[in-house]
Amino acid sequence: MTEKLNHANPNKSRSPRHRAREFALQGLYQWLLNHDSSATIMAHIRNAHGFDKADAPHFEELVSGAIRDADNLREKLTPLIDRAINELSPVEHAVLLIGAFELANHPEIPYRVVINEAVELAKSFGGIDGHKYVNGVLDKLAGKLRQNEVDAERSN
Repeated sequence: MTEKLNHANPNKSRSPRHRAREFALQGLYQWLLNHDSSATIMAHIRNAHGFDKADAPHFEELVSGAIRDADNLREKLTPLIDRAINELSPVEHAVLLIGAFELANHPEIPYRVVINEAVELAKSFGGIDGHKYVNGVLDKLAGKLRQNEVDAERSN
């Protein structure tokens, strides 16, 4: 099943998949700061208020996958960013890891949805213009990882 962008009603309640990304962001933030294991992070976050409304399997895949693949994801992101990866804010870093992981591993989710979700996370939890940075970086990454999908959309 694919996700669709929801521009019609911005006040609509967040989807279980969006909530999973929010909790994954919290988990990756914790990992970046404390270097806790994915198992420890997931156990802690599963007890958080509102987690029962999240897509738990997607949350678990995002956290464990982004941590497991972090070095590879960072290699893909590094040429697209204007500073050392360790100079990114932890929120931007975590959002970029989530977006890069979904672009690389979830072709069933349209690249525009991945980018939009990452931008929304950055708007909600990041700095003032962090969402613009996230948008630019993930748009470039989508062009590399999903060239056919991006080209097809841009030709329409």
